[in-house]
Amino acid sequence: MSSSNAVSRKELANAIRALSMDGVQQANSGHPGAPMGMADIAEVLWRGHLNHNPHNPNWADRDRFVLSNGHGSMLIYSLLHLTGYDLSIDDLKNFRQLHSKTPGHPEYGYAPGVETTTGPLGQGITNAVGMALAEKSMAEQFNQQGHDIVDHYTYTFMGDGCMMEGISHEACSLAGTLGLGKLIAFWDDNGISIDGEVEGWFSDDTAKRFEAYGWHVIATVDGHDAEAINAAIEAAKAETAKPTLICCQTIIGFGSPNKAGSHDCHGAPLGAEEITAAREFLGWNHGPFEIPADIAANWNATEAGNAKETAWDQKFAAYSAAYPQLAAEFSRRINGELPANWETETSKIIADLQANPANIASRKASQNALEAYGQLLPEFMGGSADLAPSNLTMWSGSKSLTPTDASGNYIHYGVREFGMTAIINGIALHGGFVPYGATFLMFMEYARNALRMAALMKVQNIQVYTHDSIGLGEDGPTHQPVEQVASLRLTPNMSTWRPCDQVESAVAWKYAIERKDGPTALIFSRQNLDQQDRNADQVANITKGGYILKDCAAEPELILIATGSEVGIAAQAYAELTAAGRQVRLVSMPATDLFDKQDAAYRESVLPANVTARIAIEAGIADYWYKYVGLNGRIIGMTTFGESAPADELFTMFGFTVENIVNNANELLG
Repeated sequence: MSSSNAVSRKELANAIRALSMDGVQQANSGHPGAPMGMADIAEVLWRGHLNHNPHNPNWADRDRFVLSNGHGSMLIYSLLHLTGYDLSIDDLKNFRQLHSKTPGHPEYGYAPGVETTTGPLGQGITNAVGMALAEKSMAEQFNQQGHDIVDHYTYTFMGDGCMMEGISHEACSLAGTLGLGKLIAFWDDNGISIDGEVEGWFSDDTAKRFEAYGWHVIATVDGHDAEAINAAIEAAKAETAKPTLICCQTIIGFGSPNKAGSHDCHGAPLGAEEITAAREFLGWNHGPFEIPADIAANWNATEAGNAKETAWDQKFAAYSAAYPQLAAEFSRRINGELPANWETETSKIIADLQANPANIASRKASQNALEAYGQLLPEFMGGSADLAPSNLTMWSGSKSLTPTDASGNYIHYGVREFGMTAIINGIALHGGFVPYGATFLMFMEYARNALRMAALMKVQNIQVYTHDSIGLGEDGPTHQPVEQVASLRLTPNMSTWRPCDQVESAVAWKYAIERKDGPTALIFSRQNLDQQDRNADQVANITKGGYILKDCAAEPELILIATGSEVGIAAQAYAELTAAGRQVRLVSMPATDLFDKQDAAYRESVLPANVTARIAIEAGIADYWYKYVGLNGRIIGMTTFGESAPADELFTMFGFTVENIVNNANELLG
């Protein structure tokens, strides 16, 4: 823990302070207070405890570090630069500039070493819970006597804002219940937020709160005393049965003689005059973005990082010799590869479903897909927000993950939709699993921002949303989704599926499992659905998002477009109109985002531009469908909230009937 070449720990921490205040000043935008206040904590953790390799940010057994208070992004950028990651001083000078590797809040995929995108407060700590949970489960599944190939910590910094956000209560409560002993969180207890001193709106006894969650709490640590910080970390690592919260009392903006300890340094540059004063106060006699060679040498972690990874490589080689099959499976999973027989087996499963019709709810079809695919995927990590019997997310191979047995593959999240979704992001970011969670579609609203973060980060997050429309029935409008499907479809990089039967449901699941570059929402019905007839080409075209399900002998004069439970109703209307001599085409469109990505020729073949008589039928918000039917078409959809009544009565009331479709078609065709 000591510094060589007579460089003091304060000087090493001041390097973070200087880079942080310089970066914010150059950008004329940002948050210098948190990086300057947490610099001493960061120096102790990153130089004395964090196992990582700047030359390989993706080393499988590295410790994970999450800056949950992501507004203090210059802290992590300074640390990455100083320790030797591919983040240059010019990258720091380009802080918050267009196309830089140092955006305003840390973003996954920009700077190497940034483990997750943070900024929306509370989600970083929740991602960290997911990472720690993944580590614990992977260790249980793969480690053998004398061969601990999975053995790393998850560290996270969090501020008062993270503590106040409701999601942190959800996640930290579950982390305590599950006994995530390798999760260590540092609370930056500086008493300041943008509005000023937090005591007027945040007076919780935070230590007692976390003790009640089942955490190991180390209170009142001087966040500017390196020895006290180090002792706290050592104590945290010694506690293996509980996650640890280290309560660090700090001065926000430490080193700024006139603004430290106030909200003035929270979210604005210090200003040139104050930076000069801070340099004098800290004894930092170096120019902007200038790091002396001796300080840089003490920070550089590349040699130590290479040695740590080399030692792990040797451990893994011994493990591979002793347990070759487990080693191969570990490598496959950590690299995100699907089993070798995946394509062959899943194609057989889907073909068999088409050949053996079943009129079942698509939520049941989803469970059947889990049953079939689960046999192939030991990396499945499922869960539900207290609705497993309704979401049907458990299958015969599901094993609950408990505080004393982390070898399971199913998490009971409790009523924590937001926490569940952000935890899944953390599991996906950690690697080694294909994670999914579930709730009623209506309650995706609680989790909306975590879904957005998955889309922004382009990480796999599979969400099962059941009870997908007014077809939910008697529970009424509080539980009946109307605008939620459209909201999901409008989110960039979100793939949203609303299948019409067991075949489309199985294809949707297959797509979600194979998709590694973004989240997928799978939307399923409560009510039974008729299975549709298809040939092999139609089955293959399901993955195009929209395809011709039923066609006519000549050029169509009318196109019906439907999704989910409304496809069956539209198919009956198609049959009636066809019997009356109309030339009608029925298009099933389970995934509009995938249809939109097809080439123009395919989209034209399904929805020819010259056929302007079109009707879209979906028990969701109507306005979304104008992009497909145009101003000359019609939409049978929702423009209000639902009502409390049996589903069949509601479908009749809101026009989701064969009669209403046929009447609209005849009016449209004149």
